[in-house]
Amino acid sequence: MNSKINQLQDKIAQAHLGGGEKRIETQHSKGKLTARERIAYLLDEGSFEEVGMLVTHRTTDFGMEKEIYYGDGVVTGYGTISGRLVYIFAQDFTVFGGALSETHAEKICKIMDMALKMGAPMIGLNDSGGARIQEGVRSLGGYADIFFRNVQASGVIPQISAIMGPCAGGAVYSPAMTDFTMMVEGSSYMFVTGPSVVKTVTNETVTSEELGGASTHSTKSGVAHTTSENDVVCLEDIKKLLSYLPQNNTETAALLPVQLNEEYRQQLDAIVPESANKPYDMKEVINGIIDEDSFFEIHKDYAENIVVGFARLGGRSIGIIANNPMFLAGCLDVNSSIKAARFTRFCDAFNIPLLVLVDVPGFLPGTDQEWNGIIVHGAKLLYALSEATVPRVTVITRKAYGGAYDVMNSKHIGADLNFAWPNAEIAVMGAKGASEIIFKKEISEAADPVAKLAEKEAEYAEKFATPYRAAQRGFIDEVILPHETRRKLIKAFAMLENKVVDTPKRKHGNIPL
Repeated sequence: MNSKINQLQDKIAQAHLGGGEKRIETQHSKGKLTARERIAYLLDEGSFEEVGMLVTHRTTDFGMEKEIYYGDGVVTGYGTISGRLVYIFAQDFTVFGGALSETHAEKICKIMDMALKMGAPMIGLNDSGGARIQEGVRSLGGYADIFFRNVQASGVIPQISAIMGPCAGGAVYSPAMTDFTMMVEGSSYMFVTGPSVVKTVTNETVTSEELGGASTHSTKSGVAHTTSENDVVCLEDIKKLLSYLPQNNTETAALLPVQLNEEYRQQLDAIVPESANKPYDMKEVINGIIDEDSFFEIHKDYAENIVVGFARLGGRSIGIIANNPMFLAGCLDVNSSIKAARFTRFCDAFNIPLLVLVDVPGFLPGTDQEWNGIIVHGAKLLYALSEATVPRVTVITRKAYGGAYDVMNSKHIGADLNFAWPNAEIAVMGAKGASEIIFKKEISEAADPVAKLAEKEAEYAEKFATPYRAAQRGFIDEVILPHETRRKLIKAFAMLENKVVDTPKRKHGNIPL
C-alpha cells in the first residue's frame, strides 16, 4: 500500500509543478503569478478542491506523446470566496503556454456544467497562447464546447473572466460572452488576430499592447470592464465584484447590516451649480447618496459621459446608471448607450435593483453619431430599461431633455418611482432652442431681437424648464430636496423589495443588437 501511496504523491507533486521550476521562474520574472498561486490567493484558505488534476492530453502527433503534463495546462475545481461557493479554472502558462487542447477544454466544460447545476458563480482565469495547433480541429471544437456553455449559463449564474496573460484568436470569444472581463495592465492582451497577421493583411505596424492591451480595451473598445495594475489587485477586484452579486438568478444579493440614522446628506445641496451650463461630477452625487466607500465602478475609463457600477444603499446591493455632465455634457452617444444597456441587462438578470441618476441634455448630435447608428444603439438602452423588471428608481438632478428624458428610466417605460430635484429641467429641449422655434416670428420682428429672445427664453424656462409640469401630470412622483435623496431612496428600495411583474409569454424579445 505504501508504494501505491508514494506513487499517488509523486503524481500530485508533478501536477503541482506544472511545466517545471524553470517555467515557473519565467512566469514570476514577468510579474505574474502561476495558475495555482492565483487560485490560492483568490479563494478562502484551504477551500479549494481540485477536479481533474491527473488529466493528460491524448495527442501522439508531432512527438507530443513525449511531453505529458498532469492537468494538461489548466487547473480546475471549486472552493469558496467569503464562504460562498464558486467554481474556477485557471490556465497554466507554464504548460504548453496554456494552449487549449481537447482534454483541457473538457476539464473547463466539466467545471462549467457543475457550476450551472449548483447555481454558483463561474470564474475563469485566462492565460493562454490560444488553440494547441498540434491538435487541429479538436482544439477548435473544444473552444466551441466552451462557448456553448457560456451561452447556456448566461443570465443564470454570474460569469467572470480575468485576462491575466495572452488571450488570442478563438480564445477571446469566451470572455466576451461572460458578464465581466477584467484585464491586468502590462501583462495581458486580447485580440482576434495578432500584430504579425495585422502587418501582413493591412500593412499596419502595431504592438500587442497597442492592439489589444488593457489600456486599449478599457478606453477604446470597451471590451474590458475593469483593469488592475497586477495579478493581486485583479484577484482582489474579483472578490469585491462578487460581494455585490447573488449566487444565481433565483437569489438576491446579500443585505448587509448597516446602522441607519436620519440619513440626510447636506453636501448634496451644493453640488449642482446655479448655472445650467456649468458641469459637475456626478460621482460626487453618487458618493453623497450611497453607503460610504461602497461604489465599484464598471467601465470607468470608457464612455465617461455615463457612469455605471455597483454600490450599497442602506446595506442593499444596487446598480447605478448616471449621466455625467463632466464629459460631453452628459449627452447619450453610441458608446454610452451600449455601456448602460449591457449593465442594465446584467442587473435585471440577477435581481439587482437599479438607480438611475439623470442629467442629460439629449443625444449627441453629429454625422459621426448618426452614421455609426445612434438610432439603433440608443434603442438598446431604451429596450433594456423597458424590459427590466427589477425595482427601478430615477432621480433627475438637473436636465432631462427630449428623447433622452424618455430613455433614462422615465415613468413612461416602467420606472417605479421618479424623483426630481427642485432645479430639474424637464422639457423637449433647452429654453433657448425652444424659444427660437416657438417665438421665431415675434423675435425677428422685434426692435431688439437679442433682448426679445432673452425675454422669451426666461418666459419659457419659468413655465416649462421646471419639474412641476411633470409632477402635475404624475410623471414625477415627488420633487425632493437634494439632501433628502439618500433617505428617500433607502425607503423606496425597501418598499420595492418584493416587486413582481408579469411579462408576456415569449421565447425572447428581439433587442436591436
